[in-house]
Amino acid sequence: MAFANFFDRTATAASQVLLNFNLEAYKATLSGHVIGLAFDEAAAASPEGRATLDLCVRILARLYPTISIACAGGEAEKYRKELEGLARKINDRIDVERDITRSSIAIVVGSTDTAGAMTKIFAGSDGWRALISADGPLGSGATTNPFGAGAAACFATANVFRFVFAGQLTRGELDQWIDVSLFDYGQAGAQNPPLPAEIDLGDAYLVGLGAIGHGAMWALSRVPGLTGALHAVDHDTIDLSNLQRYVMAVQKDVGQPKSRLAQRILKRKGLSVAGQPMTWSDYVGSRQKRHFERVAVALDNGPDRIGVQASLPRWIVNAWTQQLDLGISRHGFDDGKACLACLYMPTGTIKSEDEKVAEELRLPEAKMEVRALLQNSAGVSDNFVQRVATAFNVPYADLSSFVGQPLRTFYQKAICGGFMIGLTGIGNAGTAIVPMAFQSALAGLGLAADLVKHAAGLPVPSATSTRINLMRPFAAVLADPHAQDTSGRCICRDQDFLDAYRRKYPPGGTTRRKR
Repeated sequence: MAFANFFDRTATAASQVLLNFNLEAYKATLSGHVIGLAFDEAAAASPEGRATLDLCVRILARLYPTISIACAGGEAEKYRKELEGLARKINDRIDVERDITRSSIAIVVGSTDTAGAMTKIFAGSDGWRALISADGPLGSGATTNPFGAGAAACFATANVFRFVFAGQLTRGELDQWIDVSLFDYGQAGAQNPPLPAEIDLGDAYLVGLGAIGHGAMWALSRVPGLTGALHAVDHDTIDLSNLQRYVMAVQKDVGQPKSRLAQRILKRKGLSVAGQPMTWSDYVGSRQKRHFERVAVALDNGPDRIGVQASLPRWIVNAWTQQLDLGISRHGFDDGKACLACLYMPTGTIKSEDEKVAEELRLPEAKMEVRALLQNSAGVSDNFVQRVATAFNVPYADLSSFVGQPLRTFYQKAICGGFMIGLTGIGNAGTAIVPMAFQSALAGLGLAADLVKHAAGLPVPSATSTRINLMRPFAAVLADPHAQDTSGRCICRDQDFLDAYRRKYPPGGTTRRKR
């Protein structure tokens, strides 16, 4: 048994949510559990059941060194082999067993209990509804709607994490029952209309192809009948550390442009997918016409989100993850409600990037030096790396390979990527939030769900935002109203921006689709 080659990144994510994190104890806990996934013929025959199983594997294989996949029935066995192959594509060091009796906890999908005597999480779905039970099988629907099925996988894998690390979580007990609809986030008998057979996305944009973007791509790739033009915008490439939570990425994707991967995943007959390998600001500047009918935002910082709002799309859906919870928010602009920028208006004193980087490298006195290195994209010197090694009390030899690399690369790999955790054995306080895979995936599912509903003319939730905490049992209230910013500083209170928006989207007018 060996840990994945992106293990340091998983340790970084866990260190931000687990109490008293210690690397060796973390490894021992993971090594002490076999995580089971059991299903029957009914699950293998159900589009929703297969979707739940697929996303469960995509999440579990990124964290646990040993999983067990067991099934009952000939057709189920064929799908079991597919799932095992998928797990190995994600983590080529993973152990995949067939004997589920060794598992300490198992996710069970289907109409029958095919697992043994252990703690079990029963996962099922029905269209938009995600179902979780501690008592018995739930079955999986026969629809091609992936949203309830995908959400069930996220809830189930979150419960597995809470079981494995129960001693290091506050209120980390397991869910006894979940019945929630991703249509309106209502519970116990919420709305569950059929997904339209054809959905025209019109002129749509997915901005940010990171972990949340991958959750959205997982869902959109499984929605049949999508047409229109979808632009996938991201300037970056897939890094090995991204495999910790990018649910659509596998080992062979490392080094690929994120936009190219998105184009390959999403393109199908009837849907034009254009990969745009650039930042949103550069993309906006490259277009002659700047009408954006609907934009799904999966960026990782506030200033970039404000930049998207400043480009004045007609409608925006936004998703985010934080240390404990995740959320989805919806925004017009000229409607008296909170725009996207309202949610990210800075308050108080904000540290500059150079201050944050200098502090997290434990060289606060080197702020001006860090600023120059960041601005010039210059390589870090031998002396600089030596000082960081001394500050962290680690051997210089362990960091010497970073000499000559740009400071931003050094910082991202050493601090954000978890390299320092591997050297020090303890978590490092930092500003870069690294969510767990099930958190990012559910945020992406919510993002895609609202995009699809809006395009199909179906109602999206009326609350400005919806928040879910997967580190605790499911909450009774998910709606999170957010009022419009009242400071007068937001662009939605600026008459010039309002006038520009009204000229772009006159009442009753339409926007030409730009493919």
